[in-house]
Formats: sequence, C-alpha cells, structure tokens
Amino acid sequence: MARNVVNIEEVSKAFDIRPLLEKVSLGVSEGDRIGIVGRNGAGKSTLMKIIAGVEDPDEGRVTKSNSARIGILSQIDSAAPQSTVGDVVLGNREKHDWASDPRIREIFTGLFGSFDDHIFERTFASLSGGEKRRVGLAKLLIDDLDLILLDEPTNHLDVEGVAWLAAHLKNRRDLAVLVVTHDRWFLDEVTDRTWEVVLGKVEEYDGGYSAFVLAKAERARQANAMDARRNNLIRKELAWLRRGAPARTTKPKFRVDAANELISTEPAPRDSTELLKFALNRLGNTVFELHHALIKAGDKELIDNLTWNIGPGDRIGIVGINGAGKTTLMRTLAGQLQPAAGKLVTGITVKIAFLTQHLDELDPTWRLLEAVEKVATHVEIGKGKTLSASQLCERLGFDRDAQWTPVGNLSGGERRRLQLTRLLMDSPNVLLLDEPTNDFDIETLTELEDLLDSYGGVLIVISHDRYFLERVCDRFWGLLGDKALRDLPRGVDQYLEQRAASISASASSGSKSSSTSSAAEQRQLKKDLTRVERQVAKGKERLAELLKEQEAESFNPERLIEIAAEVEKVQTELAMREEEWLEITLALES
Repeated sequence: MARNVVNIEEVSKAFDIRPLLEKVSLGVSEGDRIGIVGRNGAGKSTLMKIIAGVEDPDEGRVTKSNSARIGILSQIDSAAPQSTVGDVVLGNREKHDWASDPRIREIFTGLFGSFDDHIFERTFASLSGGEKRRVGLAKLLIDDLDLILLDEPTNHLDVEGVAWLAAHLKNRRDLAVLVVTHDRWFLDEVTDRTWEVVLGKVEEYDGGYSAFVLAKAERARQANAMDARRNNLIRKELAWLRRGAPARTTKPKFRVDAANELISTEPAPRDSTELLKFALNRLGNTVFELHHALIKAGDKELIDNLTWNIGPGDRIGIVGINGAGKTTLMRTLAGQLQPAAGKLVTGITVKIAFLTQHLDELDPTWRLLEAVEKVATHVEIGKGKTLSASQLCERLGFDRDAQWTPVGNLSGGERRRLQLTRLLMDSPNVLLLDEPTNDFDIETLTELEDLLDSYGGVLIVISHDRYFLERVCDRFWGLLGDKALRDLPRGVDQYLEQRAASISASASSGSKSSSTSSAAEQRQLKKDLTRVERQVAKGKERLAELLKEQEAESFNPERLIEIAAEVEKVQTELAMREEEWLEITLALES
C-alpha cells in the first residue's frame, strides 16, 4: 500500500472577504500524479502553497508524515542575485559527489542542453526568465524529495524542454507530483488524477486531462447543471480529442465507447471549405511570399535562402529551439524587420494583427471595455457571425463586472488577454500569435480555441503549448538551428524526432572536430556575451525607469503617449539583444 505523504483536513482560506477554499479535505500518497485545473483566481496556487506549508490555512489542518520531504516550484523564481547556478542547485555538495552522478548529468543536459562548468559558474542575476525557471526545476529534480509541487512548470520552456520534463517525470515513479499548468498536453502525459478547484471546492476526477474532459461532459449531461454554452465547448473539445492524434485516442484510460456516444452528433471543429471561402473573399490569392530570403538578428544569420509561400486559409504552427529565429521570422512577416537578402511579397489586401510577447502600454485610467471599444464596438468573426466588444471580452474571460476594471489594476495575464481582445476587434485577416497562451487558464484557452475555429483568415502561431498548437493549426514548420525552415507533415512528433537526430549527429561530429576549434573564437564569443549582457542590463534599467515615470505621469495623457512609444522601442531592442544573447550562449555550449 502506498505511503501517505500529506493530508489536508477541512481547510478553508479567504483573501479579503472572498473565500478561495471552503472545508476542503484531500490527500496525496507516494507516487500520486495529480493535475490541478480551474480558472485564474480560483485558488489553485493557494491550495498548493497550503499543502507545501508555505501558507497557513484560516481553518483546518495540514498533516505530513514524519519523513516526508516536499519541494515547491512557484511561479516566481528567486535566489540571491550573486549566487551561482551551482550554489542554487547543488548547495554545499562537493564536486566529486555530483560531477559523476548520471541522474544529475541527465537533468542538466535535459534542461540546459549540456553539462559543463560554464553553466554552473553563471550568476542567478545574469539568467533570463526561462533559465531561472530551469534552475528551479533542476534543484527540485536533483533533491531527494517525496513530493514536488509544480506551479506552471512549462512557462518559458520550449516544446522540446516540455517533452523532456514529461518523460523524466514519467520515469520517476517513486516521486509524487502535484502540478498546476495550462499546458494540457503536459497534464495528459504526466498525471493520472485531476483536481478541479471551483467555487471554493475541489472536485476529484480519475485520469489526466482527456479523461477529465470526458468525465466533466458526462456529469454535465447527467445533472444538466451547466449552461448550454459550456456544454457545447466541452463536447467540441472532446470531439477534437477523439478525432485527433492516434497516441491520444489509444490511451486505455480514455473510455472510447462513452466518448463516441457523446460526440456522435458533434461536427468537426472547423469547416475548411467555409473558412477558405471567407479567407479568399477578404485576402485574395497572395498573403506572404518569401523568395530566397536571408533572415538575420543583428549580425547573426538565422534562416538562409528561405523560399516560403503562405496562402489564404493557412493555419500554421512554428516550433523550434530557442534562438533559432522563430520570433524574428514572425517580425519579418509583420513588416517590423526586412530580409537581409532576397525579398518578401505581402498581398495588398493583407491586414495584420501581431500579438507579441511584450504587453502594449495603455492609458491606466481607461476602463477595460473602454480600451476595447476604442478599437471597435463590433467585430466580424466569419461565417456571418459578429460579436460586440462586450461579448468578445466575455469570451476571453472578462465578465460584465470585470469589464469596468481600470486598465492600471489588471494583472499581467489580464493585460495579455486585453491585448489579444483589442487585436481581434480590429478585424485582421492575418493573425500572428507569439506565445499567446502565457498566463491563460484552461477555460479561457478553450474559449480562445473555439473563437479561432471561426476565424477565416491566416493564422500563424509560435507556442510551447503543444496541445494549443495541435488544436488550432493544420500545418507545422520547424527551425532546428541549421538556418533552414523545415516542413513537418507529422507535426510536433516529427520535430522532436529530427531534433533528437540532430543532437546525436552534432555530438558525434563534435567529438571529431573539437580539437580544431579555435580558442580565439571562444574568447570572442565570451566578449560578445559580456557586451550583450551589459546592453540587456542597461535596457532593463531604462525600462524600469520608464515604467516608474509612467506611473508618476498617470494623469498626463500627452506624456503617457511619449512614454509608451519609448517603452515599445526599448522592449523591441531588448527582444533583439536577448535573441542575440541566446545565439551566443548556444554557440558557447556547442
């Protein structure tokens, strides 16, 4: 019988007057794999912190077995700025104790791509957000723990990193895992039980995300307790799950007969003929054509001799390693950058909306609905359907009360949803989305996917969220860091296979050519790294100054507009420098 690790009994927790958890009783045993789902603000992170002992409940109690060792990965990664990666991850362990440990070597290679002194000597302050997340994960996975609690562990990880983490956790059957994430592919791969935090309670389900969708749909049908809109969304997603990738449909835990009965009358998510007709009417035959294009970031060549045609109705997912040029390619299509050689032809009827990883700065005194209605009051979404600004806000998670919230009071995730809402209200016929799923809860992601099903224009997406990519895109292209853009008819699975083959080939050729590598090149790369890190630090300092000034000038509209323009300029420059930094780091580690 599995040993019990931690129990919570009759636990309640409230912030201000709003109860998050009411009389909740749960237990975690050795080897459990549990995913926690629920809307943003429902109390998922709070539940994890109470289980970990980071926060105390208002009522009830938490009991741990005497020998239980618990670790938590929070959404904010922190450590002393001057601590090295080695200090944070390995503590006071002697080098001879860990340098030859195969498990530690596997974890560092899986998360950082290599296992050398350069990684261990870097200071925490010099790391990017994604690297800090990887350091936190490495510490948890290396420590000898019984239970790890992961709050959004896939944030800042690429598709390959997410796949490695899932495989690693699946092989650690002695380790109990509790995870909060919006990455539904990761939930399906790692978990075999699901907790849904809703209205202060925790509903328990057997199985991962796919089984949760089915069970929730069955409960909804039997009890008739959910409104028609949510029922339709759940059935629609379930239909996609059953008709999707073979690996997903063959899982034994997925109750095939019940699923087939439930979706027997459910249409396909998208009518391709109808969408293409809509796209042709608005776009014409030409969208983007790249002819022998050279794509560069600064002096670094990313993609060479690229000939690529994107036509009306295309729904494309782009995957690739960090620093390979995904965002730079997207910015080139958007017209923010020009090819260094060759040419880009853009259709004359193309109207682009580009959701970047940076947040637009808006007047903080505006109400949320006001910020959307300043773009448009109604939007056409295809198939003859229109939505008002208020209806679109509701579809993306802003209820009627939230629509009157001042922009200045919104969280980072809410600002990102507002940014997306404003883009959609402008009726674009080409939608470019760079990591659109960051900070979205699963319910909002489901609404966004349903909305994109009706979108008849061209859709191009960069995302580490494999489920979202497979859900909304029909074709996939990959960047493996060899200056080529590859067609991936079999999607993300094919990309991961090609990456594994590429790494294997690099390792074998690297052992032969390492003796001929130039020490001068290494010195130059290190100089370049120091230069870029200095530029990034200055850029971040300037951005902090601007944001502070923005807050001070909140009632000066003219100055706010000037500051917003400068903020955008600094953020663009920072993005370029960070991409250059990634390229140099990859070159140093290769």
